[in-house]
Formats: sequence, structure tokens, C-alpha cells
Amino acid sequence: MIRIITTNVNGIRAAERKGFLNWIKNQNADVVCLQEIKATEEQLDERFYPEEYHCYYQPAQKKGYSGTTIFTKQTPIQVIKESPWKDINFEGRFIQVNFKNFSVISIYIHSGSAKQARQNLKMEFLTERFMPYLQELKISGRKVIICGDMNIVHQERDIKNWKANQKNSGCLPEERAWLDKLFFKVGFIDGFREVNQEDQQYTWWSNRGQAWANNIGWRIDYQILTPNLKGKVKNANIYKNKRFSDHAPIIMDYQL
Repeated sequence: MIRIITTNVNGIRAAERKGFLNWIKNQNADVVCLQEIKATEEQLDERFYPEEYHCYYQPAQKKGYSGTTIFTKQTPIQVIKESPWKDINFEGRFIQVNFKNFSVISIYIHSGSAKQARQNLKMEFLTERFMPYLQELKISGRKVIICGDMNIVHQERDIKNWKANQKNSGCLPEERAWLDKLFFKVGFIDGFREVNQEDQQYTWWSNRGQAWANNIGWRIDYQILTPNLKGKVKNANIYKNKRFSDHAPIIMDYQL
């Protein structure tokens, strides 16, 4: 059994102060994928390199912004920090580790909520670059688990206030249609939903109002699987006993 955890930490130093890295040590995870670390390696001390793991960071060029990380117990055959896209690399949004039989990617998809230009960039990346990349990945036959903050809800059960958010980034029809194509036409698998069909399974809550207290959330974080991993997910849950950021970790077990 292989356990993979993914979460947006909204600043790895802030998450560490809330006990995140100590929590990770007790989860027996084989691979941990993080997004939005908001730190360069020069800003991190030994606390951020748990001795149980090989730690690989891909920070953004801009300090205090974006960035991705993968911790892994097993030494990977290859670590890929350069995606095919320069702007994605500049913002530290992609890192991949390859093992003998499978690969894991940690990715942080753009938020389009700040301004229309970022939303346009998000859709351009998803449709013109990322979808063709994923289609090629499927053809390659490689077994890949793509972990990350996709900044998109998929269906009505994945968001508390469905009707109220139809015109908001992350719940736009064109964004959800992109996931429809990925899952229903291209054949990739929403790993969480393969084994967990419960409603109100959210991974992000706004810091405004009482969103967390009232469970007014969105499921925007995923472990997305290449089609050849169908049936390999054994357990999937969202950890909410303690808060480390505005996102909650997804814990999934695989029989690979």
C-alpha cells in the first residue's frame, strides 16, 4: 500500500508554525505533495527537510509567492523541476518525481479570482497547453498521479453555494467543462471520487465570515490519475481535525 498526501499549505512556514510538519511525520505517507509554499530554500531551515524524507522544492522566482514541493520516502529515479512551460517554471507551479513503476506530480493551477487577465491565463493554460500535455501523458502509458490545487470545483456536490458561485472563478462553466472533458472524454480519474461519493467533501474554505465553522467550502484539490490507474485507489479522505491552512490535506491509499 502506498499513501500519498496533497495539500495547499498557503505558506509552508505558516503551516509549520501550526504543526503541519509534525503532523506529517505521524501520517506514514510515502509521498507528500505541497502547493503554494511561498518560500525559497534559502528561507528554510532543517525543520523543512524531515529526515524521514527526500525533500524536493521548486519555489517561485518571486519570494513569498506560489511554489511546489514533494517529499518522498523512496529515492526517486528522477526529479523533474522544469515543466514544458517557462511561465509555470518561473512561478514554481510544477514538480515531478519518477519511480520505477509510476510518477507523481505536484501542480498548482492559477487562481483567476484576482483579475480577468489571470483568469484568461488560467483558461489558456488549461485548454491550450495542459490538456494536450495530459493527452500525451495518457498515450505514453506512464502511470502518473497528479496531485494539486486545481482551483476548480467539478460538480454541484463539490461546493456548498453552487448557484451563488456560477460567475466566480473556480466554478465557471468553462472551467468545469474542462474537468468534464478530462474525466469523461480523455479518461483521467478523479481519484478521490473513485472511492468516496459523499457530499460536502470540501478542501478549501474562504477566510471570510464563518465559512470553516459552517462548512461552506469548495473541493478544488485533487489527486488525478492516468486511466491505467483505475481501481488502484483503496481509501480517500480529507483531514479536518486540525487546520494548517485555508485548505485541508487529502489522504489517499493506493495498491500499486
